[in-house]
Amino acid sequence: MGYEVVETDVLVIGAGGAGCRAAIEAVKSNLDVLVVSKEILGKAHTCMAEGGYNAALANVDARDDWRWHFFDTVKGGAWINNQVLVEHLVRESADALYDLEEFGAVFDRTAEGKINQRAFGKASRDRTCFAGDRTGHEMMATLVEELRRTGVAFRDEVFMSRLLVRDGAVVGATGLDLVRGDLFAVKARSTVLASGGAGRIYEVTTNAQGDTGDGFAMGFHAGAELVDMEMVQFHPTGMIYPESCLGVLVTEAVRAEGGRLFNKQGERFMQRYNPKEMELAGRDEVARSIATEILEGRGTERGGVYLDVSHLPPEVIEFRLPSMLEQFLKVGVDIRKEPMDVAPTTHHFMGGLIIDEEGQTALKSLFAAGEVTGGVHGGNRLGGNALADTQVFGKRAGAAAAAHAKKVASPFLPRDSVEEDFDRINSQLDRREGVPASSVRKRLQSMMWNRVGIFRTEERMQEALKAILEWKKLVPNGLSVRERSRSYNKEWLEALEIPNMLLVAEMVTRGAVMRKESRGAHFRRDYPKPDDVNWFRNITYRVGEGGSVELGTRPITTRYIPKSGMDFNAINWPA
Repeated sequence: MGYEVVETDVLVIGAGGAGCRAAIEAVKSNLDVLVVSKEILGKAHTCMAEGGYNAALANVDARDDWRWHFFDTVKGGAWINNQVLVEHLVRESADALYDLEEFGAVFDRTAEGKINQRAFGKASRDRTCFAGDRTGHEMMATLVEELRRTGVAFRDEVFMSRLLVRDGAVVGATGLDLVRGDLFAVKARSTVLASGGAGRIYEVTTNAQGDTGDGFAMGFHAGAELVDMEMVQFHPTGMIYPESCLGVLVTEAVRAEGGRLFNKQGERFMQRYNPKEMELAGRDEVARSIATEILEGRGTERGGVYLDVSHLPPEVIEFRLPSMLEQFLKVGVDIRKEPMDVAPTTHHFMGGLIIDEEGQTALKSLFAAGEVTGGVHGGNRLGGNALADTQVFGKRAGAAAAAHAKKVASPFLPRDSVEEDFDRINSQLDRREGVPASSVRKRLQSMMWNRVGIFRTEERMQEALKAILEWKKLVPNGLSVRERSRSYNKEWLEALEIPNMLLVAEMVTRGAVMRKESRGAHFRRDYPKPDDVNWFRNITYRVGEGGSVELGTRPITTRYIPKSGMDFNAINWPA
């Protein structure tokens, strides 16, 4: 079997905010670093993050500091975050932001010339730094420019298939070049997994087409342990019209700048659900409130609710929300004069690979950062914490991976594992009979949205699980690829993504069935209250006998807050 073997010191899988930051840090150690990406370099999902980056700079509210950021993050995460990771996030996010400025990023400023900050949901202080409503785009443009400056090698438009393990250590990975259709293997002393989330397992999502959970699946198959996969965030506001824009993000910055939510009867309905925080309640709460309004018949004709900023001065909208203005003008809506029609949309995975504070997984030589990891955000992520997460833990994972690579010898590739995976990839291309992968994909997305979505019940989730397991049986020999070309073969790629999507869907569903309570983004109609006695813990996921998904639990990793519900002033903070 002909295939290319590439050798590097540090392999980074994923070129979003976390992957780029890891590579920039790793190359400082004078090592060979290779970044591989499913998308064209610079087009990762991080570009779609609009609202901002949380850092306790106290530029707008002098009362803010890392302790308030810590408390808000843990409280917002329904108290099941890994508090050791949270402390690193909140203590280091400011320095990581200044790194971005040194690389060339431009953030909005106050009249005094300081980095400006806005209020975001569930935050006790105005803490979210921003570049208009294009913060993620500004960050990615900056990171890619810095990545090119450092001379890091990269290969984009490749599908990474499996991590390669030898003697309990990850020694590289297999991949498929989507442009040429060639197979290749990478041999690496250290690997950083920064491949993003899996929003595409749902019908309505803000996520890019490539966010199919590949990293979750790669880590799982290699033997890494995952956590909190049942915790999927549904952003309160996504576009619903036209159909081609279904799920496209309407940033939280709209509500941060004073946007108001109304039902078709003209009621500002958040008064009914959270009169104190209103539109800036937690994302989980606002999403459920909007969904309830729609389900109970108070939604708009198109099946959403109204989000209105027309009461704001036009110049504020033009300067602070330029992307939203442009986004809606393209579909005939001028948000300076009329409301937006919005509804919830799948947005972010709080769960993922278990890591320590250096980004190390349970597998030797494997590190991870960004949305593919779990623990930082607990049961519900605060808006603005994701971009900070990519930079803090991307930097940490890149440094740790480089330090590890310096200490180990060049590994041997397990040739049998490489060729077994390439046989699997090639055999899928040769299969003409069966069900098109696109058909399974659409059915899975619809089923997850309707049965394991914002509102969950035992009966509907068991229906979903039964279907997922049936589709998993179909996958090895039952998916067809009619297109013969090896170059840019979308059918082939979809057939390779389906097993990953099904695995992630199974983990989400099994965990949601197991967690018999409502907490954070996980809401069960049959168990509508939190149960701290039985479920103040994390659910873990690992590979079991025959490749099955094996679930377990582990205690919450605490730091300053030993149990849920503590008051800020009751915490024994360090001096």
